[in-house]
Amino acid sequence: MESARCKAFMYAADTGSFTKAAERLNYTPSGVSQLVGALENETGLTLLRRTRKGVTLTPDGEILLPAVREFLEKENRIYELAAEVKGLLVGSVTIATYSSISTHWLPEVIRDFEQDYPQIEIRLMEGIRQEVTRWLDEKKADIGFLSYQEPMPYEWTPLDYDEMLAVLPKDHPYASKESYPLINCETDSFIMPALGRDDDVVSLFERNGIKLNIHFTTLENFATMAMIEKGLGMSVMNNLITEKWNCDVVKIPVDPPSRITLGLAVPSYKQASPAVKRFIKYAVERLKKIE
Repeated sequence: MESARCKAFMYAADTGSFTKAAERLNYTPSGVSQLVGALENETGLTLLRRTRKGVTLTPDGEILLPAVREFLEKENRIYELAAEVKGLLVGSVTIATYSSISTHWLPEVIRDFEQDYPQIEIRLMEGIRQEVTRWLDEKKADIGFLSYQEPMPYEWTPLDYDEMLAVLPKDHPYASKESYPLINCETDSFIMPALGRDDDVVSLFERNGIKLNIHFTTLENFATMAMIEKGLGMSVMNNLITEKWNCDVVKIPVDPPSRITLGLAVPSYKQASPAVKRFIKYAVERLKKIE
C-alpha cells in the first residue's frame, strides 16, 4: 500500500475537500483525486462520496481511516527513529488542548522547544474536552492537555490544579463576599459556556446535585464574561480560563470549594515517536507543579 495514496485519502477525509488536501500535500486536486481512486481500486472499496460541495467518508471509509492513520504514523516513526540514530531529531508533534492552556501555558514551552529542536513541527488543535479526547482516539493528535476525569483511558501526567470560580457582575449580591454558594445557581441566571458541553462545569453541578437555571448558552468563555459584565447573568469557570480577559467582573471561589486537575495525556508513551517523547519531557519539566 503506497503512503502517498493513504495520505491523499486521510487529508481529503479530514478536510472534506480534494482542493484543501492538495494544498496540504502540495499536489493538484486532480492528483489527489487520482491517488484516492487508486487506493479505492487497490482495496476494492468506495472510501469517499464525491459531491459538488466536497467529499465525505462512506461507511467503508470510516472503517478504514483509523488503520490508514496508524499505518502513516508507523511510517513516520521509522523516519524519525532513523534521524535520531543519525544524531538528528525531526518529525512533528500534534497537540490537542484546551484554548486556555494553549493561551497561558504552551506559548513559552513551544517557543523554547522550537529553539532547541527547529526540525520538529508543532501543530495545535484547540477544543473542549470531548474534542480533545476524540482527536486522541482518532490519532489526529499525539498529546492532549486537558482536565482529569474518570475514566482516564490514556497515560496521564498531572501538571497543576486549577480552582473553580464564580464569575459575577460587579453589582451581584455576592460580589463582595468571600465565596459563592453553588446552590444559588438554581435561582441565579446562569450563563452556560461551551454550548452546555463543558465537562468540568457539568460534572461539578452533577456531583453536587444542583439543577442549573440556565438563562443563556454561549460558545466562547470570553462571550460569557462579556455578558456577565453587562449584568446578563453569572457563570462558573476554572480560573485559568478567566485570566487575561479584560472584563470588569468579580471572581470568587465557589462553595463548597472545588478544583480541577489539568495535565498531559498520551495514548501510549511507549509507542510515541521520538519527537513526541521529547516534547512530553520538555513540557513536563516546565509545567509540572504537582509533586
